[in-house]
Amino acid sequence: MKVLSFLPLLLRRSCLPTAWLSSTLLRATALELVILAGHVLIYPSGLTPERRASTPPPLPSPPGNGAGGEEDGDEFTRSADTTALPTAAGERPPVVLLHGFIDNRSVFVLLRRSLARHGWHHLESLNYSPLTCDIRTAAELLDRHVEEICARTGHREIDIVGHSLGGLIARYYVQRLGGDRRVRTLVTLGTPHGGTAAAPLAGAHPIVRQMRGGSDLIEELRLPAPGCRTRFISFWSELDRVMLPVETACVDHPDLDAVNVRVTGIGHLALPVHPAVASAIRQALESDGAAVDAPGAASVA
Repeated sequence: MKVLSFLPLLLRRSCLPTAWLSSTLLRATALELVILAGHVLIYPSGLTPERRASTPPPLPSPPGNGAGGEEDGDEFTRSADTTALPTAAGERPPVVLLHGFIDNRSVFVLLRRSLARHGWHHLESLNYSPLTCDIRTAAELLDRHVEEICARTGHREIDIVGHSLGGLIARYYVQRLGGDRRVRTLVTLGTPHGGTAAAPLAGAHPIVRQMRGGSDLIEELRLPAPGCRTRFISFWSELDRVMLPVETACVDHPDLDAVNVRVTGIGHLALPVHPAVASAIRQALESDGAAVDAPGAASVA
Protein backbone atom coordinates (compact mmCIF):
# COMPACT_ATOMS: atom_id res chain seq x y z
CA MET A 1 0.00 0.00 0.00
CA LYS A 2 1.27 3.46 -0.90
CA VAL A 3 0.22 6.68 0.79
CA LEU A 4 0.95 9.71 -1.34
CA SER A 5 0.76 13.42 -0.69
CA PHE A 6 -1.59 15.32 -2.97
CA LEU A 7 0.15 18.60 -2.17
CA PRO A 8 3.89 19.19 -2.32
CA LEU A 9 3.90 21.31 0.85
CA LEU A 10 1.85 19.07 3.11
CA LEU A 11 2.90 18.85 6.73
CA ARG A 12 1.97 16.21 9.26
CA ARG A 13 -1.13 17.09 11.25
CA SER A 14 0.89 17.31 14.47
CA CYS A 15 3.07 19.99 12.87
CA LEU A 16 0.25 22.10 11.48
CA PRO A 17 -0.15 25.45 13.23
CA THR A 18 -3.51 25.62 14.96
CA ALA A 19 -4.39 28.90 13.31
CA TRP A 20 -3.59 27.53 9.84
CA LEU A 21 -5.65 24.41 10.46
CA SER A 22 -8.59 26.43 11.77
CA SER A 23 -8.60 28.80 8.79
CA THR A 24 -8.27 25.88 6.37
CA LEU A 25 -11.14 24.08 8.06
CA LEU A 26 -13.29 27.20 7.88
CA ARG A 27 -12.57 27.63 4.18
CA ALA A 28 -13.26 23.95 3.51
CA THR A 29 -16.53 24.13 5.46
CA ALA A 30 -17.61 27.22 3.54
CA LEU A 31 -16.79 25.45 0.27
CA GLU A 32 -18.79 22.40 1.36
CA LEU A 33 -21.82 24.61 2.04
CA VAL A 34 -21.54 26.28 -1.36
CA ILE A 35 -21.24 22.90 -3.08
CA LEU A 36 -24.19 21.55 -1.11
CA ALA A 37 -26.35 24.51 -2.11
CA GLY A 38 -25.41 24.11 -5.75
CA HIS A 39 -25.99 20.37 -5.65
CA VAL A 40 -29.46 20.84 -4.20
CA LEU A 41 -30.31 22.95 -7.24
CA ILE A 42 -29.12 20.41 -9.81
CA TYR A 43 -30.13 17.28 -7.86
CA PRO A 44 -33.52 16.92 -9.62
CA SER A 45 -31.77 16.77 -13.01
CA GLY A 46 -30.08 13.54 -11.95
CA LEU A 47 -33.14 11.66 -10.79
CA THR A 48 -33.76 10.13 -14.20
CA PRO A 49 -31.28 8.73 -16.71
CA GLU A 50 -30.35 10.85 -19.68
CA ARG A 51 -31.96 9.91 -22.97
CA ARG A 52 -29.79 8.92 -25.88
CA ALA A 53 -30.68 10.31 -29.28
CA SER A 54 -30.71 6.88 -30.87
CA THR A 55 -30.32 3.27 -29.85
CA PRO A 56 -28.06 1.39 -32.27
CA PRO A 57 -28.05 -2.39 -32.33
CA PRO A 58 -25.84 -3.86 -29.59
CA LEU A 59 -22.45 -5.28 -30.49
CA PRO A 60 -21.94 -9.02 -30.00
CA SER A 61 -20.91 -9.95 -26.47
CA PRO A 62 -17.27 -10.98 -26.03
CA PRO A 63 -16.69 -14.68 -25.32
CA GLY A 64 -17.66 -15.57 -21.78
CA ASN A 65 -19.56 -12.33 -21.37
CA GLY A 66 -22.72 -12.68 -19.33
CA ALA A 67 -24.36 -9.39 -20.20
CA GLY A 68 -27.75 -9.18 -18.65
CA GLY A 69 -29.37 -6.26 -20.47
CA GLU A 70 -31.77 -5.74 -17.55
CA GLU A 71 -32.20 -2.02 -17.11
CA ASP A 72 -35.72 -0.83 -16.55
CA GLY A 73 -36.46 -3.24 -13.71
CA ASP A 74 -33.08 -2.96 -11.98
CA GLU A 75 -32.30 -0.81 -9.01
CA PHE A 76 -29.65 0.83 -11.19
CA THR A 77 -30.52 3.17 -14.04
CA ARG A 78 -28.00 4.25 -16.62
CA SER A 79 -27.24 7.47 -18.41
CA ALA A 80 -24.96 7.42 -21.42
CA ASP A 81 -23.10 10.19 -23.19
CA THR A 82 -22.43 8.32 -26.44
CA THR A 83 -23.96 5.85 -28.81
CA ALA A 84 -22.43 2.43 -29.30
CA LEU A 85 -19.32 2.47 -31.46
CA PRO A 86 -16.85 -0.22 -32.45
CA THR A 87 -13.69 -0.14 -30.39
CA ALA A 88 -10.94 1.84 -32.08
CA ALA A 89 -7.28 1.05 -31.59
CA GLY A 90 -5.95 2.95 -28.60
CA GLU A 91 -9.39 4.16 -27.54
CA ARG A 92 -9.78 4.72 -23.83
CA PRO A 93 -11.99 2.27 -21.97
CA PRO A 94 -15.41 3.40 -20.76
CA VAL A 95 -15.58 5.17 -17.41
CA VAL A 96 -18.45 4.29 -15.08
CA LEU A 97 -19.39 6.91 -12.47
CA LEU A 98 -21.08 5.68 -9.31
CA HIS A 99 -22.53 8.16 -6.81
CA GLY A 100 -22.77 8.06 -3.02
CA PHE A 101 -25.54 7.47 -0.50
CA ILE A 102 -28.81 9.39 -1.08
CA ASP A 103 -27.32 11.01 -4.17
CA ASN A 104 -27.57 10.60 -7.93
CA ARG A 105 -25.61 11.05 -11.14
CA SER A 106 -25.82 14.86 -10.95
CA VAL A 107 -22.89 14.86 -8.50
CA PHE A 108 -20.60 14.01 -11.44
CA VAL A 109 -21.68 16.80 -13.80
CA LEU A 110 -18.33 18.61 -13.59
CA LEU A 111 -16.17 15.48 -13.62
CA ARG A 112 -18.03 14.12 -16.66
CA ARG A 113 -17.52 17.41 -18.45
CA SER A 114 -13.82 17.36 -17.62
CA LEU A 115 -13.36 13.80 -18.85
CA ALA A 116 -15.34 14.42 -22.04
CA ARG A 117 -13.34 17.56 -22.80
CA HIS A 118 -10.11 15.58 -22.49
CA GLY A 119 -11.02 12.78 -24.84
CA TRP A 120 -13.10 10.20 -22.96
CA HIS A 121 -15.91 9.16 -25.32
CA HIS A 122 -17.69 6.47 -23.29
CA LEU A 123 -18.99 7.87 -20.00
CA GLU A 124 -21.68 6.05 -18.07
CA SER A 125 -23.49 7.20 -14.92
CA LEU A 126 -25.38 4.61 -12.90
CA ASN A 127 -28.10 5.65 -10.48
CA TYR A 128 -28.89 3.11 -7.80
CA SER A 129 -32.18 3.32 -5.96
CA PRO A 130 -32.26 4.96 -2.50
CA LEU A 131 -34.38 1.94 -1.57
CA THR A 132 -31.41 -0.36 -2.14
CA CYS A 133 -30.80 -2.01 1.22
CA ASP A 134 -27.73 -4.14 0.61
CA ILE A 135 -24.31 -3.30 -0.84
CA ARG A 136 -23.91 -6.88 -2.06
CA THR A 137 -27.12 -6.67 -4.08
CA ALA A 138 -26.06 -3.32 -5.54
CA ALA A 139 -22.71 -4.87 -6.52
CA GLU A 140 -24.49 -7.72 -8.32
CA LEU A 141 -26.53 -5.20 -10.29
CA LEU A 142 -23.35 -3.29 -11.09
CA ASP A 143 -21.91 -6.55 -12.44
CA ARG A 144 -24.80 -6.90 -14.88
CA HIS A 145 -24.53 -3.32 -16.05
CA VAL A 146 -20.78 -3.57 -16.58
CA GLU A 147 -21.34 -6.62 -18.78
CA GLU A 148 -23.95 -4.71 -20.77
CA ILE A 149 -21.59 -1.74 -21.19
CA CYS A 150 -18.76 -3.99 -22.39
CA ALA A 151 -21.07 -5.73 -24.87
CA ARG A 152 -22.43 -2.42 -26.19
CA THR A 153 -19.10 -0.60 -26.52
CA GLY A 154 -16.94 -3.54 -27.56
CA HIS A 155 -14.49 -2.95 -24.71
CA ARG A 156 -13.33 -5.81 -22.53
CA GLU A 157 -12.31 -3.54 -19.64
CA ILE A 158 -13.67 -0.42 -17.99
CA ASP A 159 -12.63 2.08 -15.33
CA ILE A 160 -14.85 3.05 -12.39
CA VAL A 161 -14.92 6.25 -10.34
CA GLY A 162 -16.98 5.92 -7.18
CA HIS A 163 -17.80 8.61 -4.64
CA SER A 164 -18.34 7.55 -1.02
CA LEU A 165 -20.74 4.56 -0.96
CA GLY A 166 -20.38 4.19 -4.73
CA GLY A 167 -16.73 3.32 -4.25
CA LEU A 168 -17.61 0.67 -1.67
CA ILE A 169 -20.16 -0.94 -4.01
CA ALA A 170 -17.56 -0.99 -6.78
CA ARG A 171 -14.88 -2.45 -4.51
CA TYR A 172 -17.17 -5.27 -3.42
CA TYR A 173 -17.93 -6.02 -7.08
CA VAL A 174 -14.23 -6.08 -7.96
CA GLN A 175 -12.94 -7.92 -4.92
CA ARG A 176 -15.73 -10.39 -4.10
CA LEU A 177 -17.67 -10.91 -7.34
CA GLY A 178 -14.82 -11.30 -9.82
CA GLY A 179 -15.15 -7.79 -11.22
CA ASP A 180 -11.37 -7.52 -11.49
CA ARG A 181 -11.71 -9.31 -14.85
CA ARG A 182 -13.51 -6.22 -16.17
CA VAL A 183 -12.30 -3.27 -14.08
CA ARG A 184 -8.88 -1.98 -15.01
CA THR A 185 -8.78 0.88 -12.50
CA LEU A 186 -11.09 1.72 -9.58
CA VAL A 187 -10.86 5.30 -8.33
CA THR A 188 -12.60 5.98 -5.03
CA LEU A 189 -13.35 9.41 -3.58
CA GLY A 190 -13.98 9.58 0.17
CA THR A 191 -15.03 5.92 0.38
CA PRO A 192 -15.21 4.23 3.84
CA HIS A 193 -13.00 1.27 2.97
CA GLY A 194 -12.39 0.56 6.65
CA GLY A 195 -15.86 1.60 7.81
CA THR A 196 -16.77 4.97 9.26
CA ALA A 197 -17.93 5.86 12.74
CA ALA A 198 -19.42 9.14 11.50
CA ALA A 199 -22.44 7.58 9.78
CA PRO A 200 -25.44 9.11 11.56
CA LEU A 201 -28.38 7.05 12.79
CA ALA A 202 -26.54 3.79 12.09
CA GLY A 203 -29.62 1.68 12.73
CA ALA A 204 -31.90 3.67 10.44
CA HIS A 205 -30.80 2.16 7.12
CA PRO A 206 -29.24 -1.25 6.41
CA ILE A 207 -26.65 0.21 4.03
CA VAL A 208 -25.55 2.72 6.66
CA ARG A 209 -25.02 -0.17 9.07
CA GLN A 210 -22.92 -1.91 6.44
CA MET A 211 -20.68 1.15 6.18
CA ARG A 212 -19.88 1.09 9.89
CA GLY A 213 -16.51 -0.18 11.03
CA GLY A 214 -16.63 -3.83 12.04
CA SER A 215 -19.73 -4.65 9.98
CA ASP A 216 -19.92 -8.05 8.28
CA LEU A 217 -19.40 -6.41 4.91
CA ILE A 218 -16.34 -4.41 5.97
CA GLU A 219 -14.85 -7.55 7.53
CA GLU A 220 -15.56 -9.48 4.33
CA LEU A 221 -13.51 -6.96 2.39
CA ARG A 222 -10.58 -7.74 4.69
CA LEU A 223 -10.52 -11.36 3.51
CA PRO A 224 -7.68 -12.46 1.21
CA ALA A 225 -7.99 -11.42 -2.44
CA PRO A 226 -5.06 -13.14 -4.16
CA GLY A 227 -4.54 -12.32 -7.81
CA CYS A 228 -6.88 -9.32 -7.90
CA ARG A 229 -6.03 -7.56 -11.18
CA THR A 230 -7.70 -4.19 -10.58
CA ARG A 231 -5.61 -1.16 -9.67
CA PHE A 232 -7.08 0.90 -6.80
CA ILE A 233 -6.56 4.64 -6.39
CA SER A 234 -8.27 6.15 -3.37
CA PHE A 235 -8.50 9.88 -2.71
CA TRP A 236 -8.92 10.85 0.94
CA SER A 237 -8.96 14.19 2.70
CA GLU A 238 -7.89 15.19 6.19
CA LEU A 239 -10.91 17.52 6.26
CA ASP A 240 -13.46 14.86 5.31
CA ARG A 241 -15.91 14.88 8.24
CA VAL A 242 -17.89 11.95 6.86
CA MET A 243 -14.91 9.62 7.22
CA LEU A 244 -14.08 8.93 10.86
CA PRO A 245 -11.22 8.39 11.20
CA VAL A 246 -10.18 10.09 7.98
CA GLU A 247 -7.71 7.30 7.16
CA THR A 248 -10.64 4.90 6.76
CA ALA A 249 -10.92 6.23 3.19
CA CYS A 250 -7.58 4.56 2.39
CA VAL A 251 -7.36 1.09 0.86
CA ASP A 252 -5.31 -1.04 3.26
CA HIS A 253 -5.14 -4.61 2.00
CA PRO A 254 -2.00 -6.70 1.39
CA ASP A 255 -3.38 -8.35 -1.76
CA LEU A 256 -4.53 -5.19 -3.54
CA ASP A 257 -2.50 -2.92 -5.81
CA ALA A 258 -3.53 0.30 -4.06
CA VAL A 259 -2.35 3.89 -4.12
CA ASN A 260 -3.80 6.25 -1.52
CA VAL A 261 -3.73 9.92 -2.47
CA ARG A 262 -4.09 12.49 0.29
CA VAL A 263 -5.96 15.70 -0.48
CA THR A 264 -5.91 18.78 1.72
CA GLY A 265 -8.07 21.86 1.84
CA ILE A 266 -11.38 20.31 0.81
CA GLY A 267 -14.05 18.12 2.37
CA HIS A 268 -16.24 15.19 1.41
CA LEU A 269 -18.62 16.92 -1.00
CA ALA A 270 -15.82 18.70 -2.87
CA LEU A 271 -13.98 15.52 -3.87
CA PRO A 272 -16.07 14.73 -6.98
CA VAL A 273 -16.30 18.36 -8.15
CA HIS A 274 -12.94 20.01 -7.46
CA PRO A 275 -10.96 20.66 -10.68
CA ALA A 276 -7.63 19.62 -9.13
CA VAL A 277 -9.05 16.26 -8.12
CA ALA A 278 -10.56 15.87 -11.60
CA SER A 279 -7.14 16.55 -13.10
CA ALA A 280 -5.53 13.91 -10.89
CA ILE A 281 -8.24 11.40 -11.83
CA ARG A 282 -7.60 12.02 -15.53
CA GLN A 283 -3.86 11.56 -15.08
CA ALA A 284 -4.39 8.33 -13.17
CA LEU A 285 -6.77 6.88 -15.76
CA GLU A 286 -4.59 7.70 -18.74
CA SER A 287 -1.18 6.80 -17.32
CA ASP A 288 -1.78 3.64 -15.27
CA GLY A 289 -1.05 5.45 -12.02
CA ALA A 290 2.34 6.91 -12.97
CA ALA A 291 1.11 10.47 -12.50
CA VAL A 292 -0.09 10.00 -8.95
CA ASP A 293 3.22 8.41 -8.01
CA ALA A 294 4.90 11.76 -8.44
CA PRO A 295 4.61 14.18 -5.49
CA GLY A 296 2.85 17.37 -6.43
CA ALA A 297 1.11 15.86 -9.45
CA ALA A 298 -1.80 18.15 -8.69
CA SER A 299 -2.72 20.65 -6.01
CA VAL A 300 -5.68 22.06 -4.18
CA ALA A 301 -5.41 25.75 -3.50
